[in-house]
Amino acid sequence: PLLRGKSVFNLFFENSTRTRTTFEIAAKRLSADVINLNINTSSTSKGETLLDTVDNLSAMQADMFVVRHAASGAPFLIAQHLAAMGLEHIHVINAGDGRHAHPTQGLLDMYTIRHYKRNFNDLVVAIVGDVLHSRVARSQIHALTTLGVPEVRVIGPKTLLPSEVEKLGVRVFHDMREGLKDVDVVMMLRLQNERMKGALLPSPQEFFKSYGLTADKLQCAKPDAIVMHPGPMNRGVEIDSAVADGPHAVILPQVTFGIAVRMAVMSMLAGA
Repeated sequence: PLLRGKSVFNLFFENSTRTRTTFEIAAKRLSADVINLNINTSSTSKGETLLDTVDNLSAMQADMFVVRHAASGAPFLIAQHLAAMGLEHIHVINAGDGRHAHPTQGLLDMYTIRHYKRNFNDLVVAIVGDVLHSRVARSQIHALTTLGVPEVRVIGPKTLLPSEVEKLGVRVFHDMREGLKDVDVVMMLRLQNERMKGALLPSPQEFFKSYGLTADKLQCAKPDAIVMHPGPMNRGVEIDSAVADGPHAVILPQVTFGIAVRMAVMSMLAGA
């Protein structure tokens, strides 16, 4: 009961199923009191600013904020604000901010790879799809390169890859079969339609034809390759059901591991 008597506030300004729920389960398993703020019915819908909301919740003796926000840097802004107010003891966890990062997703993905593949130093990992809009991809790339994975690939159309993405230490492929050759881990990404501006794609059907993961394309990877996806999945767009439900997929174990990883993050912040 490492967080007994502590109050954890979940502040999710964007929709979430897996992240919010696993954070809630993690906090409750550590015996914390969990408060889920309903953004649609909170005073933010009446014009209250983000920092005013944080100030009021801090006055309610908050010990930890778990924050998801559409604006990149929002959790960091909150942490800076709390520090300036002399409230450094209130911890802030980034549960996904804009296109910037999703640190705990990156951690749980590394835990998943470690569980199934053991060593990072001899792996070839491919990240496939909408890298441009994906905060998950940024956290994955940072984690993989930090842990010494010798080859990290990104696969996708030019319109969905950041400019100069090679500077992050990855190899770029626009042909999926070529990019999947001899890969140990395939990390699929969701098409972030809500963040797209303009016609970046011809159609979901065209995307699936070129970059959707099918059993046929997966044969280009190693026979014991694992397939990952942070969710939510768009079946028939970035991944075929035969793969998502097949023997190579470790998508549901990812979700399960997320509870333990988020428990660990909270425990470390609590000083355990």
